[in-house]
Amino acid sequence: MSAVPQSPALPSVLPGFPQVFQRRADLIFTAALFATVLLLIVPVPSIVLDLLLAVSLGISLLVLMVIIYVKDPPEFSAFPTILLGFTLYRLALNICSTRLILTQGEAGRVIDSFGHFVIQGNYIVGFVVFIILVLINFVVITKGAGRIAEVSARFTLDALPGKQMAIDAELNAGVIDEATATARRVKVQKEADFYGAMDGASKFVRGDAIAGILITLVNILGGFAIGVFQMGLSLPESLQKFTLLSIGDGLISQIPALIVSVAAGVLVTRASENTNLGVQIARQIFRYPRALKMVGAMLATFGLMPGMPMLPFFALGGCTYYVGRRMKEFYPDALDTGPTAAAAGAKGAARGAAGAKAGAPAPAIPDDFRRAIEQDTFAVEVGFGLLALADEKRGGDLLARITGVRKSLARERGLIVPPISVRDNLELETNDYRFLLRGKPVGRARVFAGRWMAMNVSGSRVALRGTPCKEPVFGLDAVWIEDAERKAAELNGYTVVDAASVIITHLAEVLKTNAHLLVGRQDVQTLVDHVKAAHPALVAELLPDLVNLGVIQRVLQNLLREGVPVVSLPVILEGIADFAPVTKNPDELSELVRRRLGLYFIGEYETRPGLVRALTLDPRLEQLLASKVHRSPGEISLALDPVLGRHLLDQLARGTAKLTEGGGPAVVVVGTEVRLALRRFLEPSFPRLAVVAYQELPPATEVENAGIITAPVPAAPALRAA
Repeated sequence: MSAVPQSPALPSVLPGFPQVFQRRADLIFTAALFATVLLLIVPVPSIVLDLLLAVSLGISLLVLMVIIYVKDPPEFSAFPTILLGFTLYRLALNICSTRLILTQGEAGRVIDSFGHFVIQGNYIVGFVVFIILVLINFVVITKGAGRIAEVSARFTLDALPGKQMAIDAELNAGVIDEATATARRVKVQKEADFYGAMDGASKFVRGDAIAGILITLVNILGGFAIGVFQMGLSLPESLQKFTLLSIGDGLISQIPALIVSVAAGVLVTRASENTNLGVQIARQIFRYPRALKMVGAMLATFGLMPGMPMLPFFALGGCTYYVGRRMKEFYPDALDTGPTAAAAGAKGAARGAAGAKAGAPAPAIPDDFRRAIEQDTFAVEVGFGLLALADEKRGGDLLARITGVRKSLARERGLIVPPISVRDNLELETNDYRFLLRGKPVGRARVFAGRWMAMNVSGSRVALRGTPCKEPVFGLDAVWIEDAERKAAELNGYTVVDAASVIITHLAEVLKTNAHLLVGRQDVQTLVDHVKAAHPALVAELLPDLVNLGVIQRVLQNLLREGVPVVSLPVILEGIADFAPVTKNPDELSELVRRRLGLYFIGEYETRPGLVRALTLDPRLEQLLASKVHRSPGEISLALDPVLGRHLLDQLARGTAKLTEGGGPAVVVVGTEVRLALRRFLEPSFPRLAVVAYQELPPATEVENAGIITAPVPAAPALRAA
């Protein structure tokens, strides 16, 4: 037998709630609205009216309790609709009660109780109480809640485009997935719809208050006329009877209206939290026990004033002071910032310091240990044979030239290089030196003090006598020669430099290569403070509302990592300020800022003014690479298969060799979609290769194609199939 297909079970909206009500909720709501409309037309007996009035009071209390336990106001997005339906329901009850009052001279026990018990049968008192309730509801609560709803709706709608752009930016950056982005968009839209609906729903309450006054006046005047002319009652009897009934009807209508108005005010004034309203208020009010103790003392002071009753003020003040004293025991998060707490902290510190005097400051770290844990940001270590280069008494100028390198980098790159420590290291070979970045070696070579390095940059065939070596920066063939060979080397086209110059050139190149690792948050703060002196409005707009120092640090690191100077720091900060509302991803901000900086750094790659000789990518290859770009929250990379990766590296090796033969820079011009990913893929193999986007080139700069990097033959059919 084949199984009979069954409809899927409806998920339980309210656990424990009868399934029939969940599955027929739409029919029940429709029937309730239709029954409300019928109340406007069909007369109901007084006993039914009593039940309906009790339902009205119960619904208003239920709405208030639900709002107290709601954690986020938009969670109760059905409230504006409930408010409309409830207002219609209460107006329908007003019509039913008016019909009974004017036709039968009575309207059930609920209204009668409010007319006799609540106001003690005094219709003047009842009328005053009724007017006060209406004024509280209409002038105070409804007006305030309506204004808050209006402002909230305006601010929420104004912020809606920015929130949606932020969600799209995080999605494009890979910070969130599509499902999370969709959920956030729905939440933002629900929030805007909720506050917009609340702005309109507040008008229902205002209209209901006005209608309550008019209906009560109509009941009094109409009942008075019916009692005198149709029921044969005397003037005092008619006034007493119908005024009490009308006031009772008005009170039983206005009390639920007041409760719902308070609920609306509570809903629009509370902020989103992960707790209900009671816990939220208790957590914030009882967080400061010292305030409770001060209130208790103030209340007791009022009791001492002449003519004031001492018992209530002393009793309430004592209870409040007692609660403040014991609050720390019942509420661990309570804060006490007074002298008692400070003294307790001091006593605790004194107990924790073994053998120390009370109140004595904590001992400082000994100099030996401080030197052991401190680490230089950058250091130069030299062997014993090179100490003379750093000794000014022996004619060494290494220290002064290192200072010159730091100034040069600050002037050319905008980089504040921290102080560089120079020290000897007996573990090194006599003529060796090395550079340390936070204790990690980042460069090492060998030089000979008192000798000269001759580099054959002109292609001379004359051999020099000396010790062959490799120039440490560019890897050129060189020879260490004695002073007697220097003039002959220069006459034969060799470039001759001393040992200190080799170290300084090597140091400058290592600092440029690792410039992005030298920029810390404190360095960024120093640079920002320098810019702030001349551009205070720019810094005030940027920090702390748009980004933090960490984002600026990452952007500067990305620029320095590819050799882009950050001298034009105001331009960089302006770019960050302009694009930060769109994305907070440092990689994307760096790419957007590079487009503005192209005018300032593209000149380094020009073979002649206005012309960049560079390699380009075949459009098919560039499209294929764009499909291989992988974006994650913290990284943008290029995921290539081994065959395509090897093909790309081989072609670039041949192309860059042709570019650098004439001494020009190695440059590849690509589209902005693949620029950063391609640069990071090629960085280990081609550290000096500049990858530039077309969008970064100034309008007056032309590109001379020095070669096209083509796609591998197997990749073309796959690309067409895609």
